[in-house]
Amino acid sequence: MINLDIQGLSLVDLQRLAHDDSALAFSAQVRQRIAEGHALLLERMATGEPIYGVTTGLGAALDVRPNEDDADLQRRIPLGRAVGVGRLASGVELRAIIGARLAGLAQGRSGISPAAADSLLALLNAGIEPEVPLIGSLGESDLAPLAHLSLALLGEGWVHCRGERLPALQALRNNGLAPANLIGKDGLALVSANAASVGLGALLAYEAEGALDTVLAALALSCEGYRANLSPFQPWASRLRPAAGQAGQSAALLELLQGGELTLPGHARRLQDPLSFRCATVVQGAARHAWEQLCEHLEVELGSGADNPALIVEQQQVLATANFDSTHLALAGEGLGLALSRVAACSAERIAKLLSTASSDLPRFLIERPGHVGMAALHRSAAALVADISHLANPLPAVSIAVADRVEDYAGQALAVIEKTRQLTQRLAWLASIELIVAAQAIDLRGPLQLGEGSGRLYRAVRSQVAPLHEDRSGSVDVLALTAFIQQGGLRSVSV
Repeated sequence: MINLDIQGLSLVDLQRLAHDDSALAFSAQVRQRIAEGHALLLERMATGEPIYGVTTGLGAALDVRPNEDDADLQRRIPLGRAVGVGRLASGVELRAIIGARLAGLAQGRSGISPAAADSLLALLNAGIEPEVPLIGSLGESDLAPLAHLSLALLGEGWVHCRGERLPALQALRNNGLAPANLIGKDGLALVSANAASVGLGALLAYEAEGALDTVLAALALSCEGYRANLSPFQPWASRLRPAAGQAGQSAALLELLQGGELTLPGHARRLQDPLSFRCATVVQGAARHAWEQLCEHLEVELGSGADNPALIVEQQQVLATANFDSTHLALAGEGLGLALSRVAACSAERIAKLLSTASSDLPRFLIERPGHVGMAALHRSAAALVADISHLANPLPAVSIAVADRVEDYAGQALAVIEKTRQLTQRLAWLASIELIVAAQAIDLRGPLQLGEGSGRLYRAVRSQVAPLHEDRSGSVDVLALTAFIQQGGLRSVSV
């Protein structure tokens, strides 16, 4: 059970909520905050004060005053905005999205009714997974995906529950739940947030951390197989120019190699290696720094009530805000993608150097039998992955088509950035698996070696999934098996 307090959710808690199917509960303080915010909304509505999306229309229809007797106004907000297309969010992604929205509602700034907030919480805890297509948000609130999510609360649309696809109304009834009756500002509160970007951003951060850990492991094995010079990773190198992340990555690499003969004088083959080796911890350190920046922005979002309008109980005020803008998340996601693309370029070059007789002094393509392709074909897969990664690292343009009669004439595009960076990260994970396989083969061909304590454990973990290559076989099977092993935590138990 994860307790949602007024501080919101930590990034780690949201990731755990998504992956572990943990139940979520509102604290007493959260319930009080939500009730107070809704009470303030009702008070201000009673005075006749114009409140955006409640006593006025939305977007370009701001000048339209809804009929006070229109009981379906808030219900129509998600119904009319469920216009998404593209792939459907997975169960893990849906839990992250719902968790992110509940963290925002817990601040008591949305004006949502306690009943509607409880309906969303119950949907999460019941394991009901609405069909939510993920293309349709421009990053000025994830209106389309959150509208599809909200349909299930109304008993509309289709959902998945315990492996079965069924109408939302039936799923609610099967779980003893009734369709939500949206009042006040409920419909707007459910859809007007960047919870899809934040939730999927949290999953991206988790996956990117795993990919960076894997690339560090691959670097350690590549250093062993290449017999790299470890001079650039010594503490003094980072002290002379303390670039962000460099010292930590260098220390982690040296710890993996500790206890091996490569750390002793005279065991490196060259005085200076190619830059893909020498600069590896600088590049990976920069990527770690970019990852940390994304995590910082996500933590801010998970502890904020970024609604528009916001209910400020302390001031008895309804405040129009622009806190729905997602530019900070988009830029952090773009920065991470660009950083990971540089990590990928170095990884691919290390693979190439290990496969080259002229560079590694090992048999060409790391195969000793004439007429066998060895690792050469796998190198093509690495090159294709780097091409894909380079494409996905290109930033989305800041200029977008203006919508809502040109009222919405700028778009942060965070969700699209998070999605493409997620695809990029998956490709980096495959590339890192290829480097691990190639480096392990190089170690085998190098002859008897005393590996570091950490690198030795990593080597044995790789060999537990991928046998040495003595004759041609499907390299795809090896890559997919090792990647699945890593994503299930197979390397975390053996790394530093």
